[in-house]
Amino acid sequence: MPTRFRGSLIGVALASAAVSAAVAVWLTRTIVVQGSAASLVPRAVDGRPDFSGIWQANNEAHWDLEPHEPRPGAVVQQGAFPWEFVQVPAAPSLPFGAAGGVPGSIGVVEGDGRIPYRPEALKIKNENGQNWIDRDPELKCYLPGIPRAMYMPYPFQIVQSTNKVAMTFAFTNATRVIHLDKVEPLPDTTYMGHSLGHWEGDTLVVDVTDFNGRTWFDRAGNFHSDALHVVERFTPMTPEVFRYEATIDDPQTFTRPWKISMPIYRRLEPDLQLIEYRCVEFVEEFLYGHLRREQLVRRWEGETIVVDISRKVPPGDKIYERIGR
Repeated sequence: MPTRFRGSLIGVALASAAVSAAVAVWLTRTIVVQGSAASLVPRAVDGRPDFSGIWQANNEAHWDLEPHEPRPGAVVQQGAFPWEFVQVPAAPSLPFGAAGGVPGSIGVVEGDGRIPYRPEALKIKNENGQNWIDRDPELKCYLPGIPRAMYMPYPFQIVQSTNKVAMTFAFTNATRVIHLDKVEPLPDTTYMGHSLGHWEGDTLVVDVTDFNGRTWFDRAGNFHSDALHVVERFTPMTPEVFRYEATIDDPQTFTRPWKISMPIYRRLEPDLQLIEYRCVEFVEEFLYGHLRREQLVRRWEGETIVVDISRKVPPGDKIYERIGR
């Protein structure tokens, strides 16, 4: 073999060996780091991971679970040119400017990123998005339900014992209890469902049933029926992060079960406390303002825009018809 070829082969072999050694070192360091992180995860008295603390999601699932482009507003309309697919903020979104827009996202739905709706349910979902202000339970300050409560842009607190895991959410003072022991079933369906948990190694697995079907998954109109069944998985990744997964099954709405997943982060501010966002009193005018004899909120004037509000009589609202405006 010519010397120049033999030298080239030796060089390739040495380079390959160097690359292999570097990969081996990287893998070793990764395993050590991951192992160290796992060993630092707080533990309860029974040796299980302790999720106690204040946590918050940091993604765009609150706006839309599915992949989506940025939108100019939560409520939009056709732009100036009907033949273009350009939309502009509709009147309710316009005064908010950039603050009323929707950030884009790669989504949190596993697989192809799409929620497998039945055709009739997909039609309702699209109508929900077009009538977001009138339909979204969040705007009315209703309890958010599961899994939506887990990724809203508000903190929540976990307090864990050996047989219960209690969660308190800032939004509308919502709460839930995950029962790790045997309990009686709920007497009726609820917004937050009935949560029964067990451990699979270091993962807390929660089976959630008994929903009333009155919550949404996000602000995009994604919804479910009262046949919803959610299986959650809480797995510690580091002392400050756990992986949240939720498998969603609702044969009345979807063609098959589907799953979302995301990291959820510990809030690390010193002396942090969970501050309630009891929004019920804030939405009274929104919900019941049409019952006033004289309309209270009619007009808003800014420096460059005027917004006029006309109340629409709810169909069949006998109280409204009786007292008038």
